Amino acid sequence: MADALTAADAAARAAGCGVRPITALPELEAACALFEGIWKPGGENSLATPELLRAMDKAGSYVAGAFEGEQLVGACIGFFGPPPDGALHSHIAGVAARMRGRSVGFALKAHQRAWALQRGVTQVSWTFDPLVRRNAYFNIGKLAARPAQYLPNFYGRMDDGINGADDTDRLLVDWPLTAPEVADACHGRHRTTDAAAEGAAVALGASATGHPVARTVTAPRVLVAVPEDVERLRRSDPACAASWRTAVRDTLGGLLAEGWRVTGFDRAGWYLLVRKDVEQ
Repeated sequence: MADALTAADAAARAAGCGVRPITALPELEAACALFEGIWKPGGENSLATPELLRAMDKAGSYVAGAFEGEQLVGACIGFFGPPPDGALHSHIAGVAARMRGRSVGFALKAHQRAWALQRGVTQVSWTFDPLVRRNAYFNIGKLAARPAQYLPNFYGRMDDGINGADDTDRLLVDWPLTAPEVADACHGRHRTTDAAAEGAAVALGASATGHPVARTVTAPRVLVAVPEDVERLRRSDPACAASWRTAVRDTLGGLLAEGWRVTGFDRAGWYLLVRKDVEQ
């Protein structure tokens, strides 16, 4: 517990912000406005409301904000699963655009870990879009979260400023809070993956034109690529973005369903997977 609190404090200082639970209505309203500004949902859709966050806080769920001075610059919310699991599901996390690159998101997750451990919770889960390279690196490379399940079109069509009209496939990850690699990650000792050094075969790569190319491989370690910037690709070439969605769903989702394990994600945009009968 003391180690988790130390890691969280250090992460907040490094990001130049303070992270704490939020309960006052003006702060809850600011958190909802932050989420709306990031995702820009269309029509009458809303990602979260102050009333919902108020109820979540009252029920003992996780509602926290990152502050630069008095200004809210990041927020994260999560709720608990049913007994006897008692695990926390981290539903939404977002950081103001002007704070990108300052590790505010990392500070929020380190705070969430310490908060959960204080309440006897040792497992957190969340989902992310497996096509978004920076999120895959953050979740797997920097936080040491473990991919557990591929969820096709999990939320259905959202038509917001990030997902567009694309299917909302998600990768569910587990975060075992007491695992040594997670403790190391929260202290900034991130595990690194170098796909080229692993000697893995390419199960899904990219063509010269940037389209996905799937291959049949028999190696015990394989690589699965994602596009460099799928959010930009959705705007510039929706058909190509859709082809990547299908290819990653078939390849990454298929391998996970067969029991393969994701053991890393490198900065070059590769998932590294190991066959279930191979020792790490």
